[in-house]
Amino acid sequence: MISVDTEKKELIGQFYNKGRKWRPHGDPEGVKIPDFIDPAKPKAIPYGIYDVARNLGWVNVGADHDTASFAAGSIFRWWLTMGSRVYPQARELFVRADAGGSNGYRVRLWKVELQTLADKTGLHVTVCHHPPGTSKWNKIEHRLFSHISMNWRGRPLTSHEIVVKLIGATVTKTGLKVRARLDKRKYPTKVKVIDEEMRALNIKPHAFHGEWNYTIIPRTTQSMKSTKK
Repeated sequence: MISVDTEKKELIGQFYNKGRKWRPHGDPEGVKIPDFIDPAKPKAIPYGIYDVARNLGWVNVGADHDTASFAAGSIFRWWLTMGSRVYPQARELFVRADAGGSNGYRVRLWKVELQTLADKTGLHVTVCHHPPGTSKWNKIEHRLFSHISMNWRGRPLTSHEIVVKLIGATVTKTGLKVRARLDKRKYPTKVKVIDEEMRALNIKPHAFHGEWNYTIIPRTTQSMKSTKK
């Protein structure tokens, strides 16, 4: 079971970051206040996957757009690099997600991309969305993202590499470990999903609020077992 979400976008550069850190006396670090944001400035988009049972975090740091393709692609990347290794016999994946955003229950592209994920891995992907207004109940918020924010507080995020490094250095006394990777791929916005694509989905809504809870079943028996090598 994994808990997923996109952390807020972070400006890349010598910008003020809330919090404090130790500096030599008389040697403060100069920063800019991000009151007037330049759209051309790069941003970091951390999409997190939190393994609830093992207390393991994995963050895909995007540099383009927070889209449904980015969200589902982050889960697929987690499966290739971590999930399939710690759960080699897994046949099902349970995903807890918010109701909105790039992985929202109304986003057609999210479901299409999850179908691709299911087809490629052979996993039955069950998604349960938290009802609107209850996103803070999602475990990733207080078990992963809060610790990442505390770890980099007071530090300007001057590059994507620094963001990845600080996320990967996040640990807690309860045993949380986090891995992070930079994702430089492009994720176009405003991708339209036609009705035929939706009808082609092998999706089974649950009896209780099927719009929030559903299982996506692979359309092929072939799976990427090579990822377990």
